[in-house]
Amino acid sequence: MAGTFKSMTDRLSDLAIRGLIRAAFLLPYRWRVPAVGWLTGQILAPLVGWRARIRANLAHVLPDLPRAEVRRLCREVPDNAGRTFIEFYSVEEFHDRMRRAPLVGPGLAVFDAAKAEGRPVVMISGHFANYQAINVAINLHGEQIGVLYRPMNNPYFNKHYVETTRRIAEPIFPRDKRGMAQLIRHLRGGGNVGILIDQFFRNGAALDFFGKPAPTALSAAELALKTDALLLPAFAIRQENGLDFIVEMEEPIPHSDAETMTQDFNRRLEARVRAHMGQWLWIHRRWKPELQRRRAAASIGP
Repeated sequence: MAGTFKSMTDRLSDLAIRGLIRAAFLLPYRWRVPAVGWLTGQILAPLVGWRARIRANLAHVLPDLPRAEVRRLCREVPDNAGRTFIEFYSVEEFHDRMRRAPLVGPGLAVFDAAKAEGRPVVMISGHFANYQAINVAINLHGEQIGVLYRPMNNPYFNKHYVETTRRIAEPIFPRDKRGMAQLIRHLRGGGNVGILIDQFFRNGAALDFFGKPAPTALSAAELALKTDALLLPAFAIRQENGLDFIVEMEEPIPHSDAETMTQDFNRRLEARVRAHMGQWLWIHRRWKPELQRRRAAASIGP
């Protein structure tokens, strides 16, 4: 019975999401993106508890942030999430819009040199602005970039999510044993892959992020070391009109050890977030301080 109920719930959730997408597509792109952003920020966010999550994260790492700034972020963060969601499904129009997006930064020349040599590249980023804009910018630059993704818990939603992802990035690798093996072969063949590592990772290294320990996956750095790939941070910055982007490739992270390299990325991501606070996904439970305290207590013992 429990499995049947979950299947029904998953199916209904997927139908609701598909309905929202179809309704949004009744609007032209320049209205569709801000409309879904507004709907997500003003209607959905308070209903599903996202504002409370944002406040909790900000209180944990930035307790002195003025209340007016917290209220602003409670609107802007889900607005950006809604825009990113509908941009993801607006594949052709998003690509057309990205043709005007500058691809800049000191890492671009290094990236081009690596590709000329046949060296693999691990592009590392976070849930900042619309991270899919990086993939599209690389495609428009003449290179393919694969992605490592975590399959969605809802199998109905996962089906069209994967289909749409393939229209933006290719190849795609599920975050499982088989997917990782395929990804390593792809990199050893001189390919490129994009990885996001800014979510809570239970068995990750307790690295610093906004002055607090944040369990972080070391996978991107480990892959770069394993395959001698360039580890290149890249960020898409949403512009003031809410529709356009600048994509910037930073200097590559020097090879050393996985923890040092990943901490370097955390530092760079934090700088980006501090410059554009409303564009990072503060909705994630990035730190989970209660869980970290319980685990620390358990490791000490009686």
